[in-house]
Amino acid sequence: MKIFSLDIFGITFAPTWYGLMYALGFLFWYLIIKRRKIFTEKELDSLLLFMFIAVVGGWRLGYVLFYNLSYFVDHPLDALKIWEWGMSFHGATIAVILALILWSYMYKKSLLQVSDEVIAIIPIGLMLGRIGNYINGELYGYANYTGPFAMMHDGIPHFPSPLLEALLEWVFLLILLQYLQKKNPPYGTLSAVFLIGYGIIRFCIEFFRLPDTQIGYLFGSSWFTMGQLLSLPMIALGIILLIMIWKKAGKS
Repeated sequence: MKIFSLDIFGITFAPTWYGLMYALGFLFWYLIIKRRKIFTEKELDSLLLFMFIAVVGGWRLGYVLFYNLSYFVDHPLDALKIWEWGMSFHGATIAVILALILWSYMYKKSLLQVSDEVIAIIPIGLMLGRIGNYINGELYGYANYTGPFAMMHDGIPHFPSPLLEALLEWVFLLILLQYLQKKNPPYGTLSAVFLIGYGIIRFCIEFFRLPDTQIGYLFGSSWFTMGQLLSLPMIALGIILLIMIWKKAGKS
């Protein structure tokens, strides 16, 4: 859903609520990390640029590869129209991990320390993004929902799955990560917990959300979605990382 539409010299500007919410998420992320004074201003500005490129590029590339590859093979230029079609959080996650590895190497920082700082407040942006999905009428859940905050699609009320995901990411994931951060756990703990926590939340949310129409349910099932398939490696990676951290902490 567009906030407004403005034509200037033949160019149309039409920002969406979804885009606005993620812009606010980046802003809050920047201000909160700046307040913690972990990085110099130059480092933080560079890190923000790396994260922005990784998130936007990874979101789009992930959607192209995971959700609609056959279409974009025939229409490759449409992949550049980031205001159309969709995004993939799992694609963004892969891109962010690669960007953090590169940035940490360039600035000679501990990868897991940087990762924990970045990830501790990512749920704020995710929560705002899901609220944007709800306002835009995207990612609606099962049909004929009769409860509050229903999402209307083709005149049929659907379950508001973006609001449920936003609630879980705020009440559960954000609070948990902030609590752990105050305990000063070994580096990498917050990153591992985020991967596990988000993966589980996303896997469960998919039971309430309708699958992408161009894919449907996978493996001939009536419930297993692409979102759930992509969440499994995320959960596994988080568990492996957490075990490695615990073993290293036990030896020290």
